[in-house]
Amino acid sequence: MEAELEHKKASKRIKKIQVMVAEAIRETCDTTTLMLFSGNDHLDYKPGHFCTIDPHQFGGLEPWAAYLEHLKSKKEKPRAYSLASSPHEKHLAVTIKEERYIPGKTKYPPLLSPILVRRIPVGTRMEITGFTGPYYLPDDIESRTDHIVHICAGSGVVPNWSIIKYALHKKLKVRHTLIYGNRKWDDVIYRHALDDLRDRYPDKLKIVHALSREPGALHPGAHVYEGRVGAELISKHIEDPTAVEVFACGPALSKWDKLQAKREGIEPTPRFMESVVGAFKTVGVPKERLHLESY
Repeated sequence: MEAELEHKKASKRIKKIQVMVAEAIRETCDTTTLMLFSGNDHLDYKPGHFCTIDPHQFGGLEPWAAYLEHLKSKKEKPRAYSLASSPHEKHLAVTIKEERYIPGKTKYPPLLSPILVRRIPVGTRMEITGFTGPYYLPDDIESRTDHIVHICAGSGVVPNWSIIKYALHKKLKVRHTLIYGNRKWDDVIYRHALDDLRDRYPDKLKIVHALSREPGALHPGAHVYEGRVGAELISKHIEDPTAVEVFACGPALSKWDKLQAKREGIEPTPRFMESVVGAFKTVGVPKERLHLESY
């Protein structure tokens, strides 16, 4: 019955919404946050939810969409983007990282993310569909734990940013540890906003950076580690693995990655999500306490 009620609530949340781009904020060299004005004072979504954007509504993409549909023999689907905003905030926001075409590693060139990141003028009107997704902060989180560990890589921080902001704003009785993996400081999305939030809530929010390609990195007031996120780092920041709730989001192996590896007769190299899921087993975090989102 509970699952049925949640499904009905989710169905009511999913609808087409006309929005206007109020601001485009460059977060990193390849990542932009779009602040979206809907004219609606209250939109029903949960922190961690995503919306979708259909590329067919952009006239300039019509020939590229037609070409990709010809190659794939199927219609291009709407793209899903996690909400960077939190339900208590006035504007909707999505943070989008530009996808890249890498010969031999990606099968098709990206269609929508390059224009959303680099070429959407303020004032642009578009339609989004929202809001849904299984990766969100449960209403009963305070009865489940007093410590949420967020483990993210790259743009995987976006839904967790929404969750953290909401929980702190609502003064929920949980503390947060964010373990955030990137290559370099310049790749850290929301870098200064995260610092500001940590400084405002020093007893509620701890931020741990793992930088894989910036040796000797220093950052005042933060915990910084050289290398990738793994079991050793995770275990340092989880006192009781059976009592935390873990929200992990980041890149995972795609179908194309697996097919390419199969053609070459090799095992695909694990990406972030495969690595951290293995780390959770090593650390001893029960499956029922894991919330996972990959892209």
